[in-house]
Amino acid sequence: MSKNTLTIGELAKQGNVATSLLRYYEKQGLLEPSGRTASGYRHYSTDSVRHLRFIRKAQRYGFSLNDIKMMRGVAHTAGTGEDIKAIAEQRFIDIERRVTEMLVLRHELEIFLDDLADLIDEQAGEKIGGQYRELMEQACGHEHGGNTRSSLQKLTERMSCNLAKGEWDELLSDLRGRHMHIWQEDNSYSTLFIGAGAKAQKALDTLAKSESGCEAHQQPQVSKTDDGILFTARGNNAFLYAQLFLALESPDA
Repeated sequence: MSKNTLTIGELAKQGNVATSLLRYYEKQGLLEPSGRTASGYRHYSTDSVRHLRFIRKAQRYGFSLNDIKMMRGVAHTAGTGEDIKAIAEQRFIDIERRVTEMLVLRHELEIFLDDLADLIDEQAGEKIGGQYRELMEQACGHEHGGNTRSSLQKLTERMSCNLAKGEWDELLSDLRGRHMHIWQEDNSYSTLFIGAGAKAQKALDTLAKSESGCEAHQQPQVSKTDDGILFTARGNNAFLYAQLFLALESPDA
């Protein structure tokens, strides 16, 4: 085989998928082998890696296989530029609707927790009410009463298990304003910092190592890829890292 071709196993490894999924994509007309060996084994061009990553990203964003076929211009399903724009915009609107629902729910829950704290004060006394507020702060970052802290401040307080404030300040500074891609798979969140260098990697390594032995978070994994640096967090609290990185994406965060 040529250096410019890949076996199905090599393509599966680079795309972090099972070979059976590649065969399924082939059956759907989404990913075609460039040919076969004399013994009948599939081989793929190096462009197939890029095509596979596009398909996987589109699926993560909620596009159907038919949508992806339209985007890729697969025979009998190819769409016009306006068709592709329409389904992409509709998907964005769907996501914005879901985000808004969650933001409203969080806002109303915070008000409810304040009302509940007042009710506990009335029925069980201020001592029990104080213990409840302390529990809420530890469990979900909620602070009763006049709260002037930003969402980022509350989030970093919840996450800084084993880092001193100075370390956190330096870490946040080195990660702020970075271009990234974030995706969820099962109970993990992966964040790819595009084109990030040694400074960002050091900050991510520091963040990952700080969680070693932490009861609240599993230790994340940091690895170097062709596109940048990949930070993968797993477990029930993995979403906190995604929140942190999203909050830091803006240089003004």
